[in-house]
Amino acid sequence: MNRNSVDWSGPMPATTTPFTSDRQIDEGSFVANLSRLFDAGATGMVVAGCTGEFWALSMEERVTLAKLAVDASKGRGPVIVGTGAICEQDVIDQITAAKDMGADGVLVMPPYFARVTDAEILAHFKAISERSVLPIVLYNIPGNAGNAISPDLADQLADLDMVVAIKESSGDWNNFQATLNRVNDRIRVFCGPSSIFGVPATLAGADGLIDCFPNVWAPGCLDLWTKTKSGDMDAAWALQKTGIALTELFTTGGRTLYPATKAVMNHLDLPGGGHMRPPYRDLEGEPLESLIAALQDLTAAPAAAQNTQSEGTHEWT
Repeated sequence: MNRNSVDWSGPMPATTTPFTSDRQIDEGSFVANLSRLFDAGATGMVVAGCTGEFWALSMEERVTLAKLAVDASKGRGPVIVGTGAICEQDVIDQITAAKDMGADGVLVMPPYFARVTDAEILAHFKAISERSVLPIVLYNIPGNAGNAISPDLADQLADLDMVVAIKESSGDWNNFQATLNRVNDRIRVFCGPSSIFGVPATLAGADGLIDCFPNVWAPGCLDLWTKTKSGDMDAAWALQKTGIALTELFTTGGRTLYPATKAVMNHLDLPGGGHMRPPYRDLEGEPLESLIAALQDLTAAPAAAQNTQSEGTHEWT
């Protein structure tokens, strides 16, 4: 397999996993969020990844999310399922289960917590590729995983038979561009932190964007891709400016990305928010209050960005 084995492209949100107050998956809210995001212009969905709090999900719950996502997507775009695990057999088992649920591909990161060498990461992915029954999207997120897929390593992994793409979420532009230049002749390259540099990534030749921000900012974050591809660069750069401001807001002042995302979704009465599962906690107190207050200052930027010839105001939702 290679990049031509799939037709995945464009903005594909990394979706949240909403939990009820008793910490169960809110299946109705999850499905409603996916439907909303497809309606807003998403070209596919990534579920049970970092945004989806995979570490807080049992293997059975991950299978449930895969099935719900496939049913909710109704053929409107590919469903890619996260398989985060340290041991390769756990990854392989999840891939097989995702296939049984009708998923189109899987997101596979290096082992996390355990510090491994590049040779060990290569061996890990090779073993998984040899037994995978679905196309693989490599997932480079060293800030969370602790182990990185460098451009040199990505170059080697791109030759594995079942690897068709990489989600490059290092947050380092130089690393992203170097990876893109090394592998995009063989596999597709998706930009992770599109809220920070989705426009330049698209201009550089990325195949698409996989980000958590569409959950709280759609179609705005999705339009980072569509406005850039259509050549509406004034609107695209205005949206990028808003994305950078949102990223800063969601990750400072005693806040981290995923609780802040759900908190704003709840504030805006969007499906897909709900509660966190430990070790995360629901955002509250001053961090929540200042987050909501600051949103008022940012709403003008998306509205201005969408004030183009053929479209009306740009809504948060």
